[in-house]
Amino acid sequence: MEKYVIKGRVPLDGEVTIAGAKNAALGILAAAILTDDECIIENVPYVEDTKVLLRAIEALGATVRYIDLHTVSICGKTIDKDNLCVDDEYIRRIRASYYLLGSMLGKFKYAQVALPGGCDIGLRPIDQHIKGFEALGAKVDIVSGGKVVAKADELIGRHIYMDVVTVGATINIMMAAVLAEGKTTIENAAKEPHIVDVANFLNSMGANIKGAGTDVIRIRGVQRLVGTEYSIIPDQIEAGTFMTMAVATKGNILIKNVIPKHMEAISSKLSEIGATVIEYDDSIRVMADGRMKSTQIKTLPYPGFPTDMQPQMATTLALSSGNSIITESIFENRFKYVNELARMGARIKVEGNSAIITGVEGYTGANLVAPDLRAGAALVIAALAADGISTIDDIKYILRGYEDFDGKIRALGGQIEIVNDEREEQKFKLRVS
Repeated sequence: MEKYVIKGRVPLDGEVTIAGAKNAALGILAAAILTDDECIIENVPYVEDTKVLLRAIEALGATVRYIDLHTVSICGKTIDKDNLCVDDEYIRRIRASYYLLGSMLGKFKYAQVALPGGCDIGLRPIDQHIKGFEALGAKVDIVSGGKVVAKADELIGRHIYMDVVTVGATINIMMAAVLAEGKTTIENAAKEPHIVDVANFLNSMGANIKGAGTDVIRIRGVQRLVGTEYSIIPDQIEAGTFMTMAVATKGNILIKNVIPKHMEAISSKLSEIGATVIEYDDSIRVMADGRMKSTQIKTLPYPGFPTDMQPQMATTLALSSGNSIITESIFENRFKYVNELARMGARIKVEGNSAIITGVEGYTGANLVAPDLRAGAALVIAALAADGISTIDDIKYILRGYEDFDGKIRALGGQIEIVNDEREEQKFKLRVS
């Protein structure tokens, strides 16, 4: 089984180019089947989640081809209308499987998709998705075998108020509504950058969506959508991960292909604890020298501090002086990395939905297990900052969301490698020692 082996205490220095946003890509790839024309999508991150979703789209009968590593062509014209079922062991592994519900329901008025999987970071119900579909006129059932079935004679625009701010449901309802008759209003909508990106993609296909990025999205249904060429925005969370990595390792990293506006919550907190953050038009330089200060963070929907950056920031704050508090308001099970960091010498106490962090001088290398995607990235950061050698098992979670993670870290001077067995691990240890 693949794992990372890492030798730490090397300040990372250099440039890194950020891939396309995974969370935007998953919605956009699913939305591409809403037209019978070809869609060419650029800046697609080459990660496990996007590869799994593309396999699922291909299994429906769509024509899918990689033009190059980051450019994908999708044509939904060849989808088998008698086989609108996504039931595959792979699709259960990713949360984004549910986006095919919205796109298939919108186009074919029928969808059958296995219940979504993904990281076990807490309860992530799909009740708001179902509420939105039913408001548009669909009948939704969860049938034996763990499948969601949605069907409608026709979809008609309605006013939909979201009980909670939810990214997935906002995207799914947008996709179901773009071909519905009349006008749909989504109130209390999510405002994340990838919501805007999916809406822009749909508009480039001929949809009529206004207000994406605000809490009220208005959609006027159209008769049909057409093919398009579109480039996905940079990944806000990958960029934030390398920003915290620069601080934790006391390095100097120029992070390229970013939208600084999307990074404001992260940049602000890193500046607050003492890091140097310099913004350019499409890049950010992050530098740190010496020990950082403590702070308090509460995760919130965009434009607040992102929950997907909480583990990485906690890892950085655990090396800062004084006491910090992180309050997690989005997911209730997002502190599973704390026990792993404790193996390295971190002092973090979890009380309810808050982590109370007492900063330590440094980490010591340890054998670790990645509990989920973002926590796994946080453990990589900790290992890069630690004294000695660490191993990280279950890196399959990390590979789901970070493209060429170890390669980018090596280009910055980090000592990290993927190994498959004890022999390869020993070779790495001999080489770095």
